[in-house]
Amino acid sequence: MQREIVVLRYGHRHVRDYRVTSHCCLVARAFGANRIEVIGEEDREIAKTVQEMNERWGKGAEVEFFDDWKKRLSFYKQKGFAPVHLTMYGLPVQNVEAELAKIDKLLVIIGSQKVEREVYEKADYNVSITLQPHSEIAALAVFLDRLQKGAELGKKFGGAKIEIEPVSKGKKVRPIGQE
Repeated sequence: MQREIVVLRYGHRHVRDYRVTSHCCLVARAFGANRIEVIGEEDREIAKTVQEMNERWGKGAEVEFFDDWKKRLSFYKQKGFAPVHLTMYGLPVQNVEAELAKIDKLLVIIGSQKVEREVYEKADYNVSITLQPHSEIAALAVFLDRLQKGAELGKKFGGAKIEIEPVSKGKKVRPIGQE
């Protein structure tokens, strides 16, 4: 099954959330999301960061900014996406992952600021990674990995200019095509 995953970052605040939202976008890209949408203040630096990653490391998800989560949620529901809200208050991922794995269009919602009650009510699934306070970055990575059973970890991104050569010590990056 060719799954489509869109990550919706809810409530981005330009100065306060820059670093966390950037990391959410990078995790979404690296862990196989097809698209990232950020609800909140437009942040050109985040868009630039994701664009630069795509240019150097290969074509992955792109980011776009919107100002109304209700319209985006409605848009995706009309396109047949199942909204999955990652929250520590939801059902444990291990209890719903088999069911979610059967769904081919997922809208994964991750919060920033305090999430409105209506998000919990409009989501088809409220899913927790742990029933303790935690980071949306970690929750997104764990969720995407469990959903795809690790298949995304070896994903190759087309158009990459550089790649990592795995080594046990140090770090090694090389231009694509050079051994």
